[in-house]
Amino acid sequence: MEQPDPIIHQPVRLKIMSALKVLPAGEQIEFVRLKAIVNATEGNLGAHIVTLEEAGYAVVQKDFVAKRPRTRVALTKQGRRAFEDYVAYLRDIIDAEPKAAQ
Repeated sequence: MEQPDPIIHQPVRLKIMSALKVLPAGEQIEFVRLKAIVNATEGNLGAHIVTLEEAGYAVVQKDFVAKRPRTRVALTKQGRRAFEDYVAYLRDIIDAEPKAAQ
């Protein structure tokens, strides 16, 4: 990877992906909880989740609990792999030997 994944590289989406990655595979987090973790507005968070969903990195499930809407988000296998690649890209930068001064 020569450039970071532009979908993940955006700061709010990076926070979302980080929050989702720590969950066990297939486990979901509620929108309200994710909003608190990411510290974003509902509209901003929703737009970024749509971007991740369109990229195939996240899946959204909407249902009702006691007649109240509930939205939950989880990473897909593709999303987990993309995030792992992104982290590897960053590790390569961190671990790179500094070039000799010219």
